[in-house]
Amino acid sequence: MLGAGCDRALGLYTVNAVYGDTIIMPCRLEVPDGLMFGKWKYEMPNGSPVFIAFRSSTKKSVQYDDVPDYKDRLSLSENYTLSIKNARISDEKRFVCMLVTEDDVSEEPTIVKVFKQPSQPEILHQADFLETEKLKMLGECVARDSYPEGNVTWYKNGKVLQPVEEVVIISLQKIVDKSTGLFTMTSSLQYMPTKEDANAKFACTVTYYGPSGQKTIQSEPVVFDIHYPTEKVTIQVLPQSSTIKEGDNITLKCSGNGNPPPQEFLFYIPGETEGIRSSDTYVMTDVRRNATGEYRCSLMDKSMMDSTTITVHYLDLQLTPSGEVTKQIGEALPVSCTISSSRNATVFWIKDNTRMQTSPSFSSLQYQDAGNYICETTLQEVEGLKKSKTLKLIVEGKPQIKMTKKTNTNKMSKTIVCHVEGFPKPAVQWTVTGSGSIINKTEETKYVNGRFSSKIVIAPEENVTLTCIAENQLERTVTSLNVSAISIPEYDEPEDRNDDNREKVNDQAKLIVGIVVGLLLAALVAGVVYWLYVKKSKTASKHVDKDLGNIEENKKLEENNHKSEA
Repeated sequence: MLGAGCDRALGLYTVNAVYGDTIIMPCRLEVPDGLMFGKWKYEMPNGSPVFIAFRSSTKKSVQYDDVPDYKDRLSLSENYTLSIKNARISDEKRFVCMLVTEDDVSEEPTIVKVFKQPSQPEILHQADFLETEKLKMLGECVARDSYPEGNVTWYKNGKVLQPVEEVVIISLQKIVDKSTGLFTMTSSLQYMPTKEDANAKFACTVTYYGPSGQKTIQSEPVVFDIHYPTEKVTIQVLPQSSTIKEGDNITLKCSGNGNPPPQEFLFYIPGETEGIRSSDTYVMTDVRRNATGEYRCSLMDKSMMDSTTITVHYLDLQLTPSGEVTKQIGEALPVSCTISSSRNATVFWIKDNTRMQTSPSFSSLQYQDAGNYICETTLQEVEGLKKSKTLKLIVEGKPQIKMTKKTNTNKMSKTIVCHVEGFPKPAVQWTVTGSGSIINKTEETKYVNGRFSSKIVIAPEENVTLTCIAENQLERTVTSLNVSAISIPEYDEPEDRNDDNREKVNDQAKLIVGIVVGLLLAALVAGVVYWLYVKKSKTASKHVDKDLGNIEENKKLEENNHKSEA
């Protein structure tokens, strides 16, 4: 191959060749008439010639001299151009082309320059780490097999490192391989780092000359571990939650900003006078409220310290009474839900899965007050801190009975209802007084808030007395009611209403009873007047007497009924 370029230097023709390539040197003389032969020689440093190639112009033959350095490397063309294979550093010589005639010898010299690019520089013998305030060998930048010799430069973060006394010391060493003539450059760097040199990138370059001019090759950058002492200690609580509650597990972590960071610390716990030696973490499990306080950590020599305050939030709930409580209807039951907490708590009540608007208060227990009560509280802004307790309230009562009767609209039957209150739910039985026979065909309403009713429908041919028996674990209650024959209509009595309207119904019942009594008195006065009138009449008939007898019978029957109801 041809060299990368050729130029004139000091009036001499120069060929630039790359190490290992082929050197091509044309003979720059015009071939004269009568040329006998041409020759190539090179000059020794002392000026003596060494002939290396010969070509006859007449015989067209080529002869190469026995010169060991050029054995099997030379080639001389017909135009007397000399080629040298596998260029070496030793080929840097002055070569001369000679053309010989009978009368004259012409000569033209050529200078050969050989160049070799160095290998990419490497930073060898790197320090494991550097320490602040200490001058230490960082490494050696090595660039091998260069010709001519190159120049090595150090860089930090892309900027040239200039020598500074006792901070940056650079020394360069160049070694020549005698067998090849190639240079190896080794530049060592001693460096005193600062804390800011952490993560700094160090590199080196080699600048060399080639056939086309000056060039530069850079090494791979290297980052060194910079050691520096701890200047500050920091304590933190893990996990990094804004609140800590009883039962949590927490970890105290102490760290120093040195490199390498400290591995051991002293932890100071509230209530402990001496520090506890530990690694960089101290674990506390299932913390309680007495763990609230100031926590500190320091280096082992106690030279630096940091502190933090931990507040362990707590929530206590006391429900009185709680669990299962059995009370009698009408009794009073004071209920209190007391909260003790580390900050404001929210309290609410739930009854049978429904949130209550107010706290329960029982001055006179009713059946509808029975149920499952839950007092629940949560601590504001403390996630997961919730407490609750349950009161299962049972309201018991002996059976209470009220019986009503009415004639159905079809005038063919009568409905008798036994209204029952009590808890546990009473069992109801109907019997006919006198015969003692049991009536099984009954119909019951749903048992709600300790109340229900049992109903029968009958069509008696004669007056009967019915008995309703209600019995639970507390007592057995019996009530009877006289019922007239189907032919005698009954005064309709209101059936049991909802608990919320009970007082209104009672007031309405009293009003109706008053009206009925008034009507009965009016009817009685009218009957007496009429009877006096009939008695005076001579034309009174037996039929009238019979009707009066029926009226008296009805009166007696009504009186008996009222007594029974009373």
